[in-house]
Amino acid sequence: MSLKAFAAKIFAKRIHKKNQKWIQNPVEAQETVFKTLVQKATLTKFGKDHNFAEINSHDDFVDQVPIRDYEALKHYVEDIINGEDDVLWPEKPIYFAKTSGTTSGAKYIPITSESIKNQVEASRNAILNYIHETGNAGFVDGKMIFLQGSPVLEDKGGIKLGRLSGISAHYVPNYLQKNRLPSWETNCIEDWETKVNKIVEETENENMTVIAGIPSWVQMYFEKLQAKNGEKVGDLFKNFELFIYGGVNYEPYRAKFENLIGRRVASIELFPASEGFFAYQDSQTEKGMLLLLNAGIFYEFVKADEFFEENAKRITIKDVELYVNYVMIISTDAGLWAYNLGDTVQFISLNPYKVIVSGRIKHFISAFGEHVIAKEVEEAMRTAIEATDARVNEFTVAPQTAPKEGLAYHEWFIEFEKHPADEQKFIRVLDQTLQDQNSYYFDLIEGNILQTLKVSSIKQNGFQDYMKSIGKLGGQNKVQRLSNDRKLAEGLSQFLT
Repeated sequence: MSLKAFAAKIFAKRIHKKNQKWIQNPVEAQETVFKTLVQKATLTKFGKDHNFAEINSHDDFVDQVPIRDYEALKHYVEDIINGEDDVLWPEKPIYFAKTSGTTSGAKYIPITSESIKNQVEASRNAILNYIHETGNAGFVDGKMIFLQGSPVLEDKGGIKLGRLSGISAHYVPNYLQKNRLPSWETNCIEDWETKVNKIVEETENENMTVIAGIPSWVQMYFEKLQAKNGEKVGDLFKNFELFIYGGVNYEPYRAKFENLIGRRVASIELFPASEGFFAYQDSQTEKGMLLLLNAGIFYEFVKADEFFEENAKRITIKDVELYVNYVMIISTDAGLWAYNLGDTVQFISLNPYKVIVSGRIKHFISAFGEHVIAKEVEEAMRTAIEATDARVNEFTVAPQTAPKEGLAYHEWFIEFEKHPADEQKFIRVLDQTLQDQNSYYFDLIEGNILQTLKVSSIKQNGFQDYMKSIGKLGGQNKVQRLSNDRKLAEGLSQFLT
């Protein structure tokens, strides 16, 4: 064992012990975060506008601070861009993370010195937790690659602006700099296909041990490696041990990945966003991600099926229930207050508090009252893949409300890497698994309101071509898993087989 690996194991043990303090006292940890956030922001413009000086409890906070999305917070961000201090958080943010907006173009999410520190520590702790749990630390001696956006930053009102992954590239610890790939010059390439080709050149002869990124774009990297070298990724990188991912559920990709790699490798799921780092997988044997309750973020939760009701109830960590679909609301040390992140989560453990990401509150299918969510279609896909030995590159689902003939149905757009031997069985398992999870969908099928789902096959690389056609190839961009209209379906129609 190298000195670096030995030191990593000692450090991992220390961090694990430190984390037990808040893990074992979760409610108290959140109360401390809440009080600290409110106190620090009392004299900010937002704090004065919302009477933070009078807030002494969560009930007070609910009374004074309504749930907001970015559009409702936007005028405060514009004040910061225009040069004002102490708007959402004391002083100014040190970065804006640029993300894609839905109604007003780009969103500029503030990042402060406190929030970036918590983001970096969470990323580090996820890996240290893996070392502590498994005892495996040898990978720290190999090369690590993080497929991410360009680290080149712009200027917005005197504040540095970039994608979160590009900003994070500036915070790679010194002891990992020599291990980190790709090179800075390659990381700065904007065109994703050019960038991935260059990354292949830089990594194909290296001792790669850790690979990280959004699964769909790591898959593209693996495919290019295999096409160029004619070897499985696991044979090319014999010491490849750990895959770190976030942004989407890995399970629909797992069979394809294991085929590309040639074996199974350990994985760590992360739950980061421009708005904060919320959770990471803390066990290789249990599902779910540990919700980080002492990292500068105060959480509230609203039941997803009540979210659009007036005065929907906002609860804190102490009142959540298992397996309920919640919209996650955050207040942070970057100055986001009662902010609707848009993600929905379910708790699968309350001791410790562990979540899975179940979807997006705006991404669902309920054209007929079924309210199908991402978690359900991803589980259906996983089950159908396992039952038929298929492999899937990518997929999305949309309702077909006005077919040329017959009943309406859900249309699944699937890019197969390997078609199922029995396509009718694949469809039956897909549909039945969705019925088993969603009683409303079951009732619609049984009541002859909907017919069995239909599969539309997308040509090879069709999803990549589609994402490229709309300027969203690579980086942090992801294919929307499901939608309640036909916009994405129509865009994909030109890529059918």
